Amino acid sequence: MAAAIGSRPTTNPHPRVDRRGVALCLVSAFGFGCMAIFAKDAYKQDLGITALLALRFGLAALIFWAIARLRGPIVLPPRRVLLAGLGLGAFGYAAQSGLFFGAVKRMDASTTSLLLYTYPAIVFIAALALRRERADRRRLAALALAIAGTALVLLGGGGSGSFETVGVVMALGAAVAYSTYILVADSVVPKLDPFLLSALIATGGAATFWLAGVLDGGLDVSLSAHGWLDIAGIVLVSTILPVSAFLAGLKRVGPSTASILSCFEPVVTVSLAMALYGERLGPGQLAGGVLVLAAVILLQAKVRSDDASAHAPGPAPARAIARELA
Repeated sequence: MAAAIGSRPTTNPHPRVDRRGVALCLVSAFGFGCMAIFAKDAYKQDLGITALLALRFGLAALIFWAIARLRGPIVLPPRRVLLAGLGLGAFGYAAQSGLFFGAVKRMDASTTSLLLYTYPAIVFIAALALRRERADRRRLAALALAIAGTALVLLGGGGSGSFETVGVVMALGAAVAYSTYILVADSVVPKLDPFLLSALIATGGAATFWLAGVLDGGLDVSLSAHGWLDIAGIVLVSTILPVSAFLAGLKRVGPSTASILSCFEPVVTVSLAMALYGERLGPGQLAGGVLVLAAVILLQAKVRSDDASAHAPGPAPARAIARELA
């Protein structure tokens, strides 16, 4: 909290942790971590990827617009920003989601989740190339951990689940697409209301998948009751709830802490996949997953002043809210 005007600034070596903020971020990570599990079950109900994502983004868009309206009158941004938000969903996020859900259909949910979580390292490498970030020992160490961890996940073996080249390429492609999406969002989207931005992104994604479904005939939404439960889980538990919880937690603990707590997400996916589907990571893959998560924590760790600035009034920075629909 900012010091009072005219008071002498003091430094608290042991700042108080906002437990509610931490809990909200963990709830968010849990919801996102369930997504691959719901997707696995939805595929067993003969639901195709296009139909699944069309329903996910279409229903999520309706709910986000409703939330944005409940928060006050909706004031649309300038045309350039409006099109940028829709484009982020229609192209960037649609590509990430299509690749991720395609990988989940071909491989274990646990392996797919760990490979997707290479995206912070990819963002860092791209930011270095674009001269948006500078290298230091901590970040270079994190990059080395991420590379070693990814290699162990790919080469570790010994697990119980499926592992195929196409699935690996799609999972890593999802990480690249997501990294591109975050970098673009960070540069073209100003400080919009996060729920309005979520509504725009979801609307863009819905347009892409509904159009794709109409063109290729893959938009069969005649689902069983079980299939609709999976869709409800993906929309409510793995989209609306985690986005809302993340934004609420972000406001309390700041982007650095919120991003680090988000590392709980693949832990949830791996744990549920083991419990529900009997998936098992080999010793090498498990070690690789630990290294990837350690790299994420190092890359996301910011100086304390970054978090302090995040508590200032106003919407969260674009990079912090760009990951909400992950």
